[in-house]
Amino acid sequence: MVQTLGTWLANAPLFLVAHLHLAHGMSLARAGSLASTALLGAMLTLVAWGAMVDRIGERRALTAGLLIGAAAGLASSVSEQTAWLAATWFLVGVGTASLNSASGRLIVGWFPAARRGTAMGIRQTALPLGIGLAAFAEPVLADVHGLAVALIVPSGAALAACLVVLLVIVDPPRPAAAPSASADANPYRNDRRLVRIHLASALLVVPQVTIWTFIVVWLIDSRGWSTAAAGGLAAATQVLGAAGRIGAGWWSDRVGSRLRPMRIVAIAAALTMLLLGVTESTSIAIAVMVIASVVTVADNGLAFTAVAELGGPSWAGRTMGIQNTGQYLAAASVPPVMGALIADRGYALAFACAAALPALALILIPRPDGARHQTRRDRG
Repeated sequence: MVQTLGTWLANAPLFLVAHLHLAHGMSLARAGSLASTALLGAMLTLVAWGAMVDRIGERRALTAGLLIGAAAGLASSVSEQTAWLAATWFLVGVGTASLNSASGRLIVGWFPAARRGTAMGIRQTALPLGIGLAAFAEPVLADVHGLAVALIVPSGAALAACLVVLLVIVDPPRPAAAPSASADANPYRNDRRLVRIHLASALLVVPQVTIWTFIVVWLIDSRGWSTAAAGGLAAATQVLGAAGRIGAGWWSDRVGSRLRPMRIVAIAAALTMLLLGVTESTSIAIAVMVIASVVTVADNGLAFTAVAELGGPSWAGRTMGIQNTGQYLAAASVPPVMGALIADRGYALAFACAAALPALALILIPRPDGARHQTRRDRG
């Protein structure tokens, strides 16, 4: 619940792109650039939040982050000036970035490796569910009640999430390091898999954010759908994506590897995005879009679990922070770049170009033998 409500606020700007474009007359590139300021704020602070989680614990980090994000979201509602929105949305991203490392570390801390993939998959459902809430609520709230209300509502939800953290969340115990081991040993020094997973995940996030950002405006602009209908379909795809994340996590537990399923998901993401580009103007494009929405989000929990396991208890927060930093860096570039490409060349080419990134990611994802060994060793 906490992750879902925080994710709603974090992604609200992305689903206001259609409103800014259609109601305020902004170009897609400009509206996308404005919306990406929240992603930029998160990207620049994820590692710092990860380090903070490692030092002060999950509960305190979540509380501080949600308060910052909610306050910034409420502040953004007082003016529609572009500079003000950019500054406050940046701070929304700064605050909500705390959710990524803290909630992921809770899963790693409380669940054994044999159930960790499924547990992380369930945790990861909060992302598409939160994005689904944003997709459904933000366009309608903005069209019916205005931009201010569309920002106040998710900010209030983040405050409610903060209350839940204070009442419910308990930090997991921190295992003591063996006398001969260094608790602060840097896992990046001797394991190149971490960097490769980070880079691959950054590439895999591009088709995800392309769909999240432009599905509503595509349905309205190119298909003539109403705002409510477009937002409803976008929300429904996120619910399906949540189920896909659970399935991917369960699959990784069964096969004893996070990376083997991740490689298969990368292949499927490349193929579905390419098919979406080819069929964009045909009658089956909407069905392909739904399938792509599910496939392109299935890798997140797998990569997140893998880097946390490779990082170990003392570095899990930082490795997850670095993991998300790469993803947010890629994600922040998507709205302006894809917006400009769509405006110049159309949706079909933009979707087809997004297919190239998962194909490149496949080259970077490590072979699964190391992850299999790690998972089995953790099982004891």
